[in-house]
Amino acid sequence: MSGKNNIAAGLLFMALFMAYGFLLIYLRDFATDKAQWIAQYGSGKHFEVRLAHVHGNLFALLNVLIGFLLVHFHDRIARAGLVSWLGITGMLMPLGILAEVYLDAPPVFVLIGAIAMTMAVFLLGISFYNLKKQASQTR
Repeated sequence: MSGKNNIAAGLLFMALFMAYGFLLIYLRDFATDKAQWIAQYGSGKHFEVRLAHVHGNLFALLNVLIGFLLVHFHDRIARAGLVSWLGITGMLMPLGILAEVYLDAPPVFVLIGAIAMTMAVFLLGISFYNLKKQASQTR
């Protein structure tokens, strides 16, 4: 069923990035080198990991919203399956940021995820715009 997987993946992804947030709090407030962490807080890898944390939770929430809308409007949304998969694929973006920081990976996953999530939201927006037009034409 389109949408159910987005809700499940979004909630699990959110839990993962919430836990990652606890790690960031530990590094900032309790780690032995917390002074160095705080000194570099706004630049370099420290900025990148915070960016991944924020986008991870944002993209998780977007997947929950996408999933909710697909569950309730699945039969009236054009390309619901594509929107669902694009939303899930979008979660590669914050994972790609972390892969860049920790594994020195190229930014390809960041780009794929960002494009996929943007397309999912765009297609869903177009579908809802057309849904409204269809509803007003039946009156």
